[in-house]
Amino acid sequence: MSLRLGDKAPNFTAQTSLGEINLYDYLGDGWGVLFSHPADYTPVCTTELGRTAALKDEFAKRNTKVLALSVDSAESHRGWIKDINETQNVEVTFPIVADEDRKIAEEYDMIHPNASVNATVRSLFIIGPDKTIKLIITYPASTGRNFQEILRVLDSLQLTAYHSVATPADWKDGEDVVVVPAIKTEDIPAKFPKGYTEVKPYLRLTPQPNK
Repeated sequence: MSLRLGDKAPNFTAQTSLGEINLYDYLGDGWGVLFSHPADYTPVCTTELGRTAALKDEFAKRNTKVLALSVDSAESHRGWIKDINETQNVEVTFPIVADEDRKIAEEYDMIHPNASVNATVRSLFIIGPDKTIKLIITYPASTGRNFQEILRVLDSLQLTAYHSVATPADWKDGEDVVVVPAIKTEDIPAKFPKGYTEVKPYLRLTPQPNK
């Protein structure tokens, strides 16, 4: 059965480019981004892992750890990392999980039914501190991920988790946010002292609380 939003992220212990890790232990009480790539030494994914490494400080600011996965070996990962560091002018310090028996890929539904059984779909999961799946995005092999969108979604998810707000279409960090329907209008002033605008009874906007 496919994973859905709100499902518990399957835990695993596996060899990685940095040695053996347990997913839950690695994430601790923070957030996580787990993303798969079809194979090592592939062009689009080389740029993606490079971009992830370049955004190390941005993920750290959000208390988020990243890890990648493919069905290649940890030894293969370590060789590929040398190429990534060289061509993308970065230093990959996050683990790349080795999933040679495809067990993790199958648990996370990363094996595409119409593709080679040795290739994972390019899926990305955001995992919350409660170890549940908060976001699932699947990309075709030809399209590189938009990491600014991933950071934007992380910001939105964390605002919802910590401040009881949602984010409107095309929202960017610093813009007004939506008060969630569960909060009564009469309770808004106490919770959101910056004020609010009632566009409709069901659409209440307030300045971003953590800015």
